[in-house]
Amino acid sequence: MAASRVFVTIGADPPARLDKALARFVPEAAHLSRSRLARLIAEGAVRRAGEVITDGKAAVAEGEAYEITVAAPAEVEMAAEDIPLEVIYEDADLAVINKPAGLVVHPAPGTPTGTLVNALLHHFGGKLSGVGGEKRPGIVHRIDKDTSGLLVVAKSDAAHHGLARQFEAHSAERHYTALCHGVPDPGNPRLRGLRGVAAEGGAVIRITTGLDRHKTDRQRQAVIFEGGRHAVTRLRRIEAFADQAALCECWLETGRTHQIRAHMAYLGHGLVGDPVYGGRRRASAKALGPGAAETIAAFQRQALHARTLGFTHPVTGADLAFEAPLPADFAALLADLRANAHS
Repeated sequence: MAASRVFVTIGADPPARLDKALARFVPEAAHLSRSRLARLIAEGAVRRAGEVITDGKAAVAEGEAYEITVAAPAEVEMAAEDIPLEVIYEDADLAVINKPAGLVVHPAPGTPTGTLVNALLHHFGGKLSGVGGEKRPGIVHRIDKDTSGLLVVAKSDAAHHGLARQFEAHSAERHYTALCHGVPDPGNPRLRGLRGVAAEGGAVIRITTGLDRHKTDRQRQAVIFEGGRHAVTRLRRIEAFADQAALCECWLETGRTHQIRAHMAYLGHGLVGDPVYGGRRRASAKALGPGAAETIAAFQRQALHARTLGFTHPVTGADLAFEAPLPADFAALLADLRANAHS
């Protein structure tokens, strides 16, 4: 498939910088998000009067004409694999999947096969969006390999762009169920003294920080306050098990890599079973009960489940909301704690 060209004329009162101006005035039918336009600028795919412009912060003026060369999506080379999928909802434009823990979302050097993308290729064939020129067909957002729960995949380019805009604008609603070490308390002076942590009504704790890749451990995200990507998480305690563990509801205002896991660790309440952020913390057998403490110690993944997902259908405009029950391992963990933990 040959590359296509998109022509943009800058309208009245444009933003001061090129990437924002193109995002405002690009034809909607082109389905080019701001992030995609930023990549195209950096790749030298944007011209003004024949001159290549590679600075997304370049000044613009009303009436200027730009030509954008958009390469055809790369051919997908990954193999379709017959991996079971739980499809919660499907129509011509999108599908909602309940991803099991242990399934990587898309191929990477360490996991070239056996991913959600391989399963999607088998299940949906060629009916997946190829937006972005990347070999990640249909993928709009991710959840970690060992986090279970809901995510939406795009089957049409229009759906992909519409969903991407909602995730960029943080208008998609995502609530998670988590089991953490200790019991988060919005009235705790220690938490109130942490930078970026605040108490809200309804016993809600809000964490507002920057997140960036850790300087020495590239598998981790680090909480920072100068630079990084803006990240906001809210949480509410649902149930406590002695003073050793708590079931929490967490919801995202932003959606950064490892956001809930990193923010919970920053609070001092890392997730049970989290091998990266959970540290070496162990529940006290004396405080919790030996059986319950052993159950927590034996849980082999972060206790995090993407329980609900809500968004506006990018094509029909309908408001959609979905919920997935806890998977068997997480449900069994809670049942054991409720049966055996000291009150």
